[in-house]
Amino acid sequence: QVQLVESGGGLVHVGGSLSLSCAASGRTLTLLRVGWFRQAPGKEREFVAGIRWTQTSYSDSVKGRFTISGDNAKNTVYLQMNSLKPEDTAVYFCAATEGWGSAFSSATYDYWGQGTQVTVSS
Repeated sequence: QVQLVESGGGLVHVGGSLSLSCAASGRTLTLLRVGWFRQAPGKEREFVAGIRWTQTSYSDSVKGRFTISGDNAKNTVYLQMNSLKPEDTAVYFCAATEGWGSAFSSATYDYWGQGTQVTVSS
């Protein structure tokens, strides 16, 4: 069983930055694929970024602005978000799986955190 706890959300102005953290327990990070997803009101949950070992992937909407990274010593994955836009406003979820499958699909992931709100004001 894997437990995930997100932190770091909040309110930021357009163009600002935020860093989200996802602390994992129950499995070592090196055995997991970890992804960040987000869900805005009235919209479906969408893939933001993913990491497995040193391989990373991003959605087109955040590529060049967001960076995902992992700290194996802390068993924590980070999402650094720069140049934030109002359309980045959403609840951000951390997800993990020990299995394989598309990093971009929420169905791949077996474990989910509780989510953290990110609000970008214009």
